[in-house]
Amino acid sequence: MEASKLQIHALVEEIKEGVFRNVDPYTLVSLSAYDTAWLAMIPDSNEPFRPMFKDCLNWVLDNQRQEGWWGVCDSHGNPTIESLSATLVCIIVLKQWNVGKANIDKGLGFVYANLEELLKENYGGCPRWFAMVFPAMVELASTVGLEIVFPDRMKGAVSDIFSRRRQILETEELVDKPYNLPLLAYLEVLPSSYAINEEQLVKHLSDDGSLFQSPSATAGAFMATGNKSCLAYLQSLVQRNSNGVPPVYPIDEDLIKLSVVNQIQRLGLVEHFVREIEEILKQVYRNYNNEGSSTKQMNLFSEKLYKDSLAFQLLRRHGYRVSPGIFCWFLQNREIQDHVDKDQEYFSSLMLNVHRATDIMFPEEYELEEARSFARKSLEKNLSAGNRDQHDFAPSSSHRVLEYLKQIQHELDHPWLTRLEHLEHRMCIEESDMNALWKGKTSFHRLSSSHNEKLIQLAKMNFELRQSVYKNELEELKRWSKEWGLTDMGFGREKTTYCYFAVASSTTLPYDSLVRLIVAKGAIIITVADDFFDMKGSLDELINLTDAVRRWDSKGLNGHSKTIFEALDHHVKEIAEEHLQQQGSDITKELQDLWCETFESWLTEATWSRSGWIPSMDEYLETGMISIATHTLTLIASCLMSPSLPSYKLRPPQYETLTKLLMIIPRLLNDIQSYEKEQEEGKTNLVLLYAKGSPEVDIEASIAYVRDIIAKMEKQIFQLALIDGYSDLPESVKSLHLSCLKVFTMFFHSSNRYNSDTALFHDIQKAIYVPIQSETLKPRKHVLPLPHGSTSKEYKTTLNSYRFDRSSVKSRGSLAAHEVPRLTSRNGYKNMVVPALKFRLSFI
Repeated sequence: MEASKLQIHALVEEIKEGVFRNVDPYTLVSLSAYDTAWLAMIPDSNEPFRPMFKDCLNWVLDNQRQEGWWGVCDSHGNPTIESLSATLVCIIVLKQWNVGKANIDKGLGFVYANLEELLKENYGGCPRWFAMVFPAMVELASTVGLEIVFPDRMKGAVSDIFSRRRQILETEELVDKPYNLPLLAYLEVLPSSYAINEEQLVKHLSDDGSLFQSPSATAGAFMATGNKSCLAYLQSLVQRNSNGVPPVYPIDEDLIKLSVVNQIQRLGLVEHFVREIEEILKQVYRNYNNEGSSTKQMNLFSEKLYKDSLAFQLLRRHGYRVSPGIFCWFLQNREIQDHVDKDQEYFSSLMLNVHRATDIMFPEEYELEEARSFARKSLEKNLSAGNRDQHDFAPSSSHRVLEYLKQIQHELDHPWLTRLEHLEHRMCIEESDMNALWKGKTSFHRLSSSHNEKLIQLAKMNFELRQSVYKNELEELKRWSKEWGLTDMGFGREKTTYCYFAVASSTTLPYDSLVRLIVAKGAIIITVADDFFDMKGSLDELINLTDAVRRWDSKGLNGHSKTIFEALDHHVKEIAEEHLQQQGSDITKELQDLWCETFESWLTEATWSRSGWIPSMDEYLETGMISIATHTLTLIASCLMSPSLPSYKLRPPQYETLTKLLMIIPRLLNDIQSYEKEQEEGKTNLVLLYAKGSPEVDIEASIAYVRDIIAKMEKQIFQLALIDGYSDLPESVKSLHLSCLKVFTMFFHSSNRYNSDTALFHDIQKAIYVPIQSETLKPRKHVLPLPHGSTSKEYKTTLNSYRFDRSSVKSRGSLAAHEVPRLTSRNGYKNMVVPALKFRLSFI
């Protein structure tokens, strides 16, 4: 275990050095093979048979992956559909400059071997960007002498992609309203039927000389017009990013940093980068306060909304005072809402991010409620559409689509308060597209491969170390429970594993924290004692046990009462001794008083039940908020936190508002799930009391009434726990309160999972016992072409089996080689085929 900690520490330091310490943010994002290849196509103005940006060509030569493809990969090293267009354009540019024959053969081999796998999932629909780019790459390849051939079984799918492009071109304006990236942003792949004059082109150039900050589109614009502003942009781009270029330039650096923080948080690594994350969020917060959300680098509302909702989500969860208006501005634009509603698949990832940003609401934040409702409806429509792959803002291949739809379903079915962090971290580690940051023109912006691999490696090591710690602690806890006679009481619930699982999975405490075992032991004692008061002990036994707790003396006790008291006494002494060593003060009396209050509440409820007494709602809640014993667990454990809870905060009943809310909400959650059972047993709870006091109200209305109380209180507890100034409890203690609430919400959200013997079985296995499946972290194996120069009969046969005539391509709406215009640019590239452009400029 110590060796694992040292390995983790070493990798953390390596990541800090490579990601946070005076690091150029551009190095954190994967370079774009697609855009780099387009820059490599540009001929030198003085020597037109040489590339203007030779370093870009060299980058293409040097950055082909071992399997033969170019482009970004998912979290586990697998190519995505994005690799098809990137690989095609790279082999085209190598063929254009007559270099890298072996690279070309290897790239074609990858395309032939993986085309079906990467395309078949998109049969019947494909992302808009892919429909624009892929057919153009097939056509462009033929102009440089490369025949991209398809097996007969794939011709239908390919035909559909060409048809999809035709539909887009027929229905969309060249520059439409800023909801989708306009057609003009795909200038380098527009067909020759588009007659665009220089005046039109220049009209849409940004101040920096770019066409929508797209390197590839700007390269196309420069090759068509020789525009000096475009050239200046491209030169600045290459100077800023030597060799390979990013998919968009300039990139919003705050967005890059926010995306990295989000990755780290979702992978469960915040504990290792606390200071670095705080520095980033402070800077982002200052930028929003000083300037608002910058739009100068944002061409689409979707990119701006993605950044703003991500910033709100991260800033709020880290305690910053941010207004919902930071991203809810889209609610003021009916046109935007209508567009999202019409194309919910396209904006699914964006709406998922908006939905996550609304997880934590404070009182009277009606904008957030409206945003959540809008995002939820959009995501529900997306789910109802099934596996139709129209996700320009979501991963593209079928297993990724299914995985992505599962993510959406998970988000909608399990509110943030019901999710345990440890399990969420595992799910994210195993996601294939965890490194997808936000959608660009032809691919996701992704964390660079080297940084992503290190983060995934660290997350896996961190998770496995925690599993090892949790497994050992659980065995220790089982021994303790058996030693003190709590395991085999012969009645009630044996919940040793449940208690520990809930504590360990709900909060990220240090590896060696005693708090997990302290809380788990307290929860076990509470479960056993509560069941004793509910179902086993006679009223005399309960009175005697409660009196013994008041006196803190076991004299006169025997049987189960004595067992419970002795386990409790040992537990309190253990905590008091630890606190004395840590803090130098004795809190034995405070701990005893807290437990005494809890036992007295159980006795009160037992007396009501056995006498048939029906309390008022206020009387019931005053006792019930104590008997649920959330404060007993949380406040006692808080004494051992760092910084710890002051001992005077333990004294009942003068608890902080945050603690009182933590006492009430779980009680009400329990009441909703247990009212039928308690009604049968002659007991009462708030659901039954409200229905009884209002004859016109049925039980469903009573449940709705209680749920409404819970919803309002959850917003209050969020504000108290997350924002400075609302509670003077230490931050660590507030965090523990929130974790405790998550546990009880998980237990009682949709059923009483705590009372079930099987409901948590799979979650416990994944959290503690089952290692992260190594298969999910290995790249898929791909069929590789034989080495360049091979004369293998099998290899030649394979290539021949894919050949088909050009007319079959042309029939699907493509262009034959002789139809691609020969362009003479204003820089004097006479009679040279410029493959980057397939549209006619009216002035040529």
